[in-house]
Amino acid sequence: MTSPGAPTESSTRLPEDFRTAVDALGDAHIRPEIEVGPIRPPQRLAPFSHALGAEVHPIDIPDQLGDDDQGSAFGRLILLHDPAGHEAWNGTMRLVAYVQAEVEAALAMDPLLPEVAWSWLADALGVAEGETSSSFGPVRVTALGGTVTSTTSVRYGDIAGQPRSHQLELRASWTATDLVLDHHLEAFCEVLAAAAGLPPVGVTEL
Repeated sequence: MTSPGAPTESSTRLPEDFRTAVDALGDAHIRPEIEVGPIRPPQRLAPFSHALGAEVHPIDIPDQLGDDDQGSAFGRLILLHDPAGHEAWNGTMRLVAYVQAEVEAALAMDPLLPEVAWSWLADALGVAEGETSSSFGPVRVTALGGTVTSTTSVRYGDIAGQPRSHQLELRASWTATDLVLDHHLEAFCEVLAAAAGLPPVGVTEL
């Protein structure tokens, strides 16, 4: 749960707010196609940190993927905690998210893809367009910021895989204004599902 930046802290001496926030992550309701588990947290970014890795595993995987089908998607959600507060965070709890997914060629060629991908995150967090703080919904955040990158990779020679693939990367961070972080993890997984092209919960693709 802690980064090496606080080597003298033991699990029994973690700040109560940090323990509460980490426990709340375990209460998140995650759709079955997404597998979430703890991973090694980053080094020296904050006195206390906790990290989760997430990967999409579609329940129904076709035997053969077409040239324009969706590929894999995975991500990381990192909780950073500084009891003394951080001026740039505007708070003590900062969440850092990373999502990477292979996308369809048609979507990758859309010049509005970055805006669309960012809207997935903003909508999931309840942040209105042009704002950096949530104004509706169960998630309470402030100081939201990040980047969206769309790239195309072309394989040559004796390299396995599709000759041309398209990747989407989203990097973002925001400050939680309360300790109810299960909704933050659910919002992150909602973005991951959208990037992977999963249908909305309760909808079955024919």
